[in-house]
Amino acid sequence: MSTTEVLEVLFGSKARARMMRFFILNPGREYTFSEIVEKNLLKSPEARKELNVFRKANFTKEKKKKGKKYYLMNPNFPFYREMERLIVRSDIFPQCKSLAKTKTIGNVKLSVTTGAFVNHNKSDIDLLLVVDNLKRTKLKNLISNLEAEVGKELRYMVIDSEEMTYRLNMLDRFLLDIFKNPHEIMINKVPKVNKLISRLEK
Repeated sequence: MSTTEVLEVLFGSKARARMMRFFILNPGREYTFSEIVEKNLLKSPEARKELNVFRKANFTKEKKKKGKKYYLMNPNFPFYREMERLIVRSDIFPQCKSLAKTKTIGNVKLSVTTGAFVNHNKSDIDLLLVVDNLKRTKLKNLISNLEAEVGKELRYMVIDSEEMTYRLNMLDRFLLDIFKNPHEIMINKVPKVNKLISRLEK
């Protein structure tokens, strides 16, 4: 059983586990009900149900501004730190089912996850994609689904083969940092990437 599945069992449902992760990874940020539904890709009834549970447990707080209600993580929740450690330590990469849809966004030459996917907080990026003939609508849908699974906004970069070749030839510092640090390569049709990684590992 994966970490995410364990959390779903412990916390009662997929919706609850997803929303708990969302609030814990975005402390201090305030969201309307519609934003919570949209960002977590949930149906309104299930989101409403979980918010009621959170309110009763004092897990979240509610604020009103200009007639609108906002929800945010309650930093005084008794088990906040323990749950934060549990959520942050869980490896999200294997559980992101939407990553399998990456190949639908165009002619994908390279797909690399780092940052939030592998718990490398010092990374400046979470996802690098090298794509020719990019389908922007499908890219937007992919990112929305991934953000719902990860629990926060992703920092991603999409370039084409020509720019990737230029950056590799220049030994671009940004690329070097990605491949020097923790990362996972899902798709690689760029031979020079393997050469670069081998060079960095020496």
